[in-house]
Amino acid sequence: MTPPKELASAVAALRPLVHAEATAEAPAAGMDAADLEQAVWLRLFETLGESGPPAEPARWVRKVVRAQARRSRRTARRERPIGGRVPEPAGDLGHEPEGALLSAERRRAVWAALARTPGDCPRLLAAMLSANDPTYREIAGELGISQGSLGPMRSRCLGCLRRMLAVEVGAPARGGKER
Repeated sequence: MTPPKELASAVAALRPLVHAEATAEAPAAGMDAADLEQAVWLRLFETLGESGPPAEPARWVRKVVRAQARRSRRTARRERPIGGRVPEPAGDLGHEPEGALLSAERRRAVWAALARTPGDCPRLLAAMLSANDPTYREIAGELGISQGSLGPMRSRCLGCLRRMLAVEVGAPARGGKER
């Protein structure tokens, strides 16, 4: 067990280093610097309790910060929303009034463009966006077409809708795809 005075001096000496390393590594890990720093301190206290301060503190801190950042990236890739809810797109303001207004405007723009699509596209896309979440068989029956032609028709309609929205709303966000 490490004596309290030795523990306090090790913490005081490492505080600026841990803060600097966590601040530098956090953006690449996609996490908050304070969260990363907290995880590093937890690992440090576990280590100090078992074997005392590390022999090379600066090297140890860099190693732990990078390991925690990798762990965070792996965890983030595996996480899925609970209950099938899809989170709002990046850039939304969440549950603030401005965010609600922007979301409502986006929905109105999509539905207005959907109504102007040619042929059976409005009916097909409305059925696919339905809250009832119908199957392809149910949509094909409702539209009176074969289930096999539903996929190609859906692709054409979505392409048409995408082109209409690109003109009205603008180019897709960075990393988005445009066909």
